[in-house]
Amino acid sequence: MAMIQKSDKIYVAGHRGLVGSAIVRSLKSKGYDNVTGRTHSELDLKDQAAVRAFFDEEKPDVVVLAAAKVGGINANNTMPAQFAYENMQIQCNVINESHLHGVKKLLFLGSTCIYPRMAPQPIPEDALLTGPLEETNEAYAIAKISGLKMCQFYKRQYGDDYVSCMPTNLYGPHDNYDLNGSHVLPAMIRKFHEAKVNGAPSVELWGTGTPLREFLYVDDMADACVFLLENYDGEQHVNIGTGKEVTIAQLADIVKSTVGFEGEIVWNRDMPDGTPRKLTDVTRLHGLGWTHKVELEEGVRLAYEWFRENVDQARM
Repeated sequence: MAMIQKSDKIYVAGHRGLVGSAIVRSLKSKGYDNVTGRTHSELDLKDQAAVRAFFDEEKPDVVVLAAAKVGGINANNTMPAQFAYENMQIQCNVINESHLHGVKKLLFLGSTCIYPRMAPQPIPEDALLTGPLEETNEAYAIAKISGLKMCQFYKRQYGDDYVSCMPTNLYGPHDNYDLNGSHVLPAMIRKFHEAKVNGAPSVELWGTGTPLREFLYVDDMADACVFLLENYDGEQHVNIGTGKEVTIAQLADIVKSTVGFEGEIVWNRDMPDGTPRKLTDVTRLHGLGWTHKVELEEGVRLAYEWFRENVDQARM
């Protein structure tokens, strides 16, 4: 296993996003001071020549690939070609240039949407490619599966120390609060907050409220990523989650009470629910020695505090 050093130059692709910014915070808190990143305007990861020039110039020792085109059900449903093409471009460019430039360790971040729609619950890592995907995010899932497989293939063919992790639903500082592209928890925070501020009598939420979901505070996810960089070199990808789940209706009640909204919740049953249940099996990660620290109620409180304090620059 390639041991990473505190002095290594670590390139975090996607360092401004929800995931990347948390990984940068975690690395720096653990004494990794030589961390670098590029904004999208500084470096378009879809541009192979630009990515090559960046690696030629910066010569990173370690790469964390957290950059991706992401979005909720609506965005995935309406732009599947873009989600497939752009994510595959980003991954191919960063992974191959890492190989060509002798990067000693790479961590690829995927998502638990890689698993079959009707995977066994909780979902073990070996459920991958055992059945059809959830149609509403199939393009994103296919792209992430291809990235995970590329890491395995580069390890198999060249011995590169490239590992992959699949985080569950994430939330926290620097999340996306744009209702056209956001995930369920930040969307709820924004909806309840605006309803409270505007004195609205009710908040409309999509679906039936019955699907079961798992949520991981993003700083816990980042802590797990640094743990894997330091301790893991296996070919098998690793799930990152809490192993705990709530219904969407229970989540709504937690967010509603955290925000202090006193109106009612109206469920729009004409809108899709998505996968009925999605819980990760985190046995492998627990076996390696890592478990989450932030429980959902505390995490929602922290996320809402950040949102209130940063509403002017939050992605809305």
